[in-house]
Amino acid sequence: MRDIRRSLHRYPELAYKENRTASLIADELDRLGIPYQQGLAGGTGIRAEIAANSGNSVCVALRADMDALPILEKTDLPFASTRPGVMHACGHDGHVAMLLGAAALLDTMELPGRVVLLFQPGEESGNGAAAMIEDQVLDGVDMIFSGHIDTHYPLGRITVDQGLICSYTDPFTIGIHGLGGHAARPHEAVDSVVVAANLVMNMQTLISRRINPSHAAVVTVGRLEAGTVHNVIAEHAVLEGTVRSADQETREKILAGFERLISGMQDMCSARIRLKFFDGLPAVINDPWSTELARAAAVQVVGEEGVISQGMPSLGGEDFSFYQQHIPGCMVRFGAGLDDEKVGPAHSCRFNFDEDVLAYGASWYAQVARTALGALNP
Repeated sequence: MRDIRRSLHRYPELAYKENRTASLIADELDRLGIPYQQGLAGGTGIRAEIAANSGNSVCVALRADMDALPILEKTDLPFASTRPGVMHACGHDGHVAMLLGAAALLDTMELPGRVVLLFQPGEESGNGAAAMIEDQVLDGVDMIFSGHIDTHYPLGRITVDQGLICSYTDPFTIGIHGLGGHAARPHEAVDSVVVAANLVMNMQTLISRRINPSHAAVVTVGRLEAGTVHNVIAEHAVLEGTVRSADQETREKILAGFERLISGMQDMCSARIRLKFFDGLPAVINDPWSTELARAAAVQVVGEEGVISQGMPSLGGEDFSFYQQHIPGCMVRFGAGLDDEKVGPAHSCRFNFDEDVLAYGASWYAQVARTALGALNP
């Protein structure tokens, strides 16, 4: 598993371009003699099945995501990315290695049902799971499980929580159309930079003054672009960002607040402002039964003391939620913290994790499949 992880880390691939990754997975499945289907979800997704010919109708799915991020790696690891501007900065290389490890374990076991392995592209783009579902990967599947490496927790811990664990996500773009002019004569222009700056600051009041402080939510602008030279008032500006919220009522309040803010700013500044929300992700909500099974499996792997809660729901998004809209499912987190000040958080250029987590993850995947199949069997 370590060799697989390092190979994937050295050659990371962005969403829907995971061709080498898919080829490596296929080679490992061939070596194990596990049948699989390729070319899913736009070309790189894989669905494998263990005990496919058992005649048992009970089926559990295990999912791993495969894609990397558009980040320039600065870890100085001996197996650091060889592809400038692309990096496995969220642990998906480890997820693939874990699921292949679990496949090797499960392939040696007598199973009371079938196990589907889903190697999914495009999680970071937010719709890889939806694309897999469109290709009918859940046909005949009764329950689904997944896990995510998380360096906020120490090695040997698995977080298991019922209910909401990841937030609703709503990406947005705002286009501002003002009136260009000379930097020395602002009264003759409508400055899109000033409008953009006002919007960025006032967006934060949607959270601080419109949302119950006990309800988790955040608005982040990740990109602001305007102007071409220092002495010309910019006519156009573009903002891109995301809204994260932990419950549907909060989400609806924020989105409605955006509409009011844009309308008021447009009237005040005499600019034309266009707001567009894109299809985001539903929240990851672990259902009670699958969570109970996930916890039982985690206890088998790390003991009672090793099973913990993640605490408050994360405001991160996860497209595992799409699977949960079709069948019961549970996502857990695998503790993999490193005592190293140079290691950064997920989605940073210095992200890394303790590779010993691979054994815990593979063991949990295999155990949760056996536990769930046993519970589902009539």
